[in-house]
Amino acid sequence: MAFGDLSRINTNIASMQSLLEFQKTSNEIGTRQLRLSTGTRINNAGDDPSGFAIASRLESRVRGQAQALANIADAQSMLSVAEGSLGTIQDILMTMKEKVMQGANDTLASSDRTIINTTLNSLSTEINSIVSASTYNGLSVFSSGAFSFQVGENSGDTFSVTVGGMSASAIGVASSAINVTTAASASASLSLVDSAIDSISSTLAGIGNNQTALSFREESLQNNMISQEAARSRIQDADFAKEQIEIVKLQIMQQTGISALQNSNLAPQLVLNLL
Repeated sequence: MAFGDLSRINTNIASMQSLLEFQKTSNEIGTRQLRLSTGTRINNAGDDPSGFAIASRLESRVRGQAQALANIADAQSMLSVAEGSLGTIQDILMTMKEKVMQGANDTLASSDRTIINTTLNSLSTEINSIVSASTYNGLSVFSSGAFSFQVGENSGDTFSVTVGGMSASAIGVASSAINVTTAASASASLSLVDSAIDSISSTLAGIGNNQTALSFREESLQNNMISQEAARSRIQDADFAKEQIEIVKLQIMQQTGISALQNSNLAPQLVLNLL
């Protein structure tokens, strides 16, 4: 730090130095007040270049994980639609089994069998209606292809779900396959209905496994996101108590700086006493 000679009045070094320190203090107060107003310690890269880079990467990870959680929620919602529809189809199949078992008796008249066949056809058609109506965001949940969900921030963090086609024809209970025209045909149809019930039960179990896996992935993501957010906060967020303490200290320094500037401006006048 340079100190001027008081006997040289053309350049007031002391005043210039006092002004410089006053400006530095005022700038620092402005920085601290900005941190209090934004709640952020790093408001631009110049505040802390390395901290800014780390905080940006952490924020990117947190935002990616947040979107992954939203994707998991979408997957769970889609599976819930499929589960609800399959539960209804399973109830229909159980009703079909009752009707087929009823038709397996030789005690029924031809007219009775006609009524049962009509009922079975209606139930088979209802299964197709449920499958057609089971959509999520305009997409059929009973697709033979796999649904892929991005459930992590990295390119390989995907989760695939295959529900499969669940139409009456796909599970073997189409109107043309199920009939109770005779007791023998009813017995043959019974095995088809049982197979369809087993298929639906197996699919429901698979959906349950997928829902459990997604729940575990969701919990892991939530914990990871909290950790990443805490790390980002420690680097980027402002400590309000510390900033307020610093502002009080700097305001005192600002006041003493003003006083020092006033005194340094008065000092050259002392030279008049030599004249």
